[in-house]
Amino acid sequence: MTYVMSDIHGEYEKYLKMLDRIGFGGDDVLYVLGDVIDRGPEPVQTLKDMSYRPNVYPILGNHEAIALSVLKPLMTEITDKNYSKQINAKTLKLVSYWQMDGGDVTLQQFRRLPPEERFALIEYMEEFEPYAVVECNDLTYILVHAGLGNYAPDKPLSKYTIDELTTTRPEEETWYYDRDIRVVIGHTPTLAVTGRADVHRLENVIMIDCGATFGGRLACLCLETGEEFYV
Repeated sequence: MTYVMSDIHGEYEKYLKMLDRIGFGGDDVLYVLGDVIDRGPEPVQTLKDMSYRPNVYPILGNHEAIALSVLKPLMTEITDKNYSKQINAKTLKLVSYWQMDGGDVTLQQFRRLPPEERFALIEYMEEFEPYAVVECNDLTYILVHAGLGNYAPDKPLSKYTIDELTTTRPEEETWYYDRDIRVVIGHTPTLAVTGRADVHRLENVIMIDCGATFGGRLACLCLETGEEFYV
């Protein structure tokens, strides 16, 4: 079976319970639509677990994007020659912004890792794809963190910027209306849209961020059956 999850945000125990709930095995595939890290109690452990599983495919979220922009310079050895490039006002501003947006727990846990594990996880996050396209039951599913920002019907997926794919908020008039396409997104908690911690379906968009780290639930969607799972 093909499963989709999003916005785990360090809720490692919920993530493990979900894998058990769906009976996730070697013949299954799981796509995680970004924001694996930050805010919750165990972002690094969640990231490490995913990296060990060859049938888990991560999609880039805005939290991974900013983490990479911060961690890469911070994990680089500082010398007299590169000091001004590695530690500058821009980097410090990004660090501050990331910490205020829930990144401090990830940063602190990274600091406690041996250097080889830090670099392995950075390399893993660098492999996160900006989106995935999955064919299932005669439908095409576009799996992306936030949506298709600045949407245009004739705009190829490859032309969307990382910012458009990871930070946009869904608006009905910009959603993908092709009848054979479903866009599955996270990023915007359904709690903020409907007041309910449930998967929200509107036209051809399926919203699956149910606010796991905001007092809601972690959701998982099976593409073959349409079944929704919650922890």
